[in-house]
Amino acid sequence: MEEILKAIQEKDCKKVASLLYYKVDELSEEDLKEVLEKAEKLALECKDFELYKLVVYYYLEFFEIDKIAEFEKIVEKEDTFEAKYHLADLYFLIGNLEKSLDLYRQILEEETEKGDKENIAKVYYNMALIHEELMEYDKALELMKKAEEILKELGRYEDVLHIQIYRAYVTFEKGDIPTAKAKLAEILPKVLDKPQLKAQVHLAFEEIFEEQDNYEAALQECLYAMIEAKEGEYFDIAFDALIDVIWQLMIEDEFEIIYNNIDMFANAVPELKDFFEGIKAIALFKDGKIGREEVSEAVLKVKDRRLLDLLEFLGEAEL
Repeated sequence: MEEILKAIQEKDCKKVASLLYYKVDELSEEDLKEVLEKAEKLALECKDFELYKLVVYYYLEFFEIDKIAEFEKIVEKEDTFEAKYHLADLYFLIGNLEKSLDLYRQILEEETEKGDKENIAKVYYNMALIHEELMEYDKALELMKKAEEILKELGRYEDVLHIQIYRAYVTFEKGDIPTAKAKLAEILPKVLDKPQLKAQVHLAFEEIFEEQDNYEAALQECLYAMIEAKEGEYFDIAFDALIDVIWQLMIEDEFEIIYNNIDMFANAVPELKDFFEGIKAIALFKDGKIGREEVSEAVLKVKDRRLLDLLEFLGEAEL
């Protein structure tokens, strides 16, 4: 809370947007309202439409306060790429995919006339995300290829690698697992010195292994992704992927896989050691290896409210 308020006071819109995105679930309802009110004023003052998009989305998501019409009026008045681009993304976030696509098509036409290749690549990428959501995988791959070609021309090497990872993931979603794995393996040597991209590769492998019910491999990929992303934005994504795998193991009564592997995470991420030991205790209890008192003792060591809620969630997993 204090970190977000400080960033608002410093008028660092990019930092506010990042902190809000990653810490929104940690804020109480009262604190979130205060943050959103201050962030809204800052976003409008600075005309930062990425931040404003998040503010409008969270107002709707957490408080059912609809400010979309206000955003639309601002976009009509501003008539800029950034404003339209983030409104289109907001439509995507709230599930209005057709409206999002329509606006992106309008933006694409405008940016093509201007010849702004970077903006065109951004639009192609976001349109691909929508077609992926609609399970129109061939169309998503086609748009990704167009974005990749533009970014290659612009010399944006890391962005090209990011798109290649995403194309491999969509290939997996399309059902061609061998090709997806081969593409990811081809990318991996190119990102050895790029932790965030390397984490993305491991997260894509994790999804593939989880889909194949190869949970041991999926856990390993979660571990690799968390280690690579430890100082970056993908750590939370990797952590959520791990929780998803553990939940699946819980509901399938595969407790032994959990307690035989969870120490890896406790050792690799020592700041979360108590949390992982709590998971291990729950799995051992469910497998009849320890009593309820030992579980309570382990869980009581965890002080973070969010982590406690996760332990409760995992403890209640059932078929």
